[in-house]
Amino acid sequence: MSLLLIDTDIASFIFKGSDYADPYLPILGGQELALSFMTVAELFQWAILRKWGDRRLAQLEQYLSNYLIIPVDQPLCRVWAQVRAERQSAGRPISSQDAWIAATALRHDLPLVTHNVKDFLGTPNLRLITPSP
Repeated sequence: MSLLLIDTDIASFIFKGSDYADPYLPILGGQELALSFMTVAELFQWAILRKWGDRRLAQLEQYLSNYLIIPVDQPLCRVWAQVRAERQSAGRPISSQDAWIAATALRHDLPLVTHNVKDFLGTPNLRLITPSP
């Protein structure tokens, strides 16, 4: 069993029971799964913008308890700054949120399972996992 970092899109697909999750389930099965603190923040923002009630928010909190949540620390901040600077210097800026997720994967030497490969392409040393076409 290995530890995999799950991008926000994948966590959302699974939570919603979306068919988009189906190709990822064989990759995730039998693995320990982790989320960046940023994914947790993004999922709560999504829920709050959609004005979820207490019951649905409680369901989200229960769902999140199935994952190892990786918090921010000073070394992660340094990796985040490196990711942002390298991507900007290469003319391929990365969003702050995606940079946090990429930095989490890099800081902890984890592969990142994502549906949005294009958001992370060009990030040095980042290992991306997505289903084969």
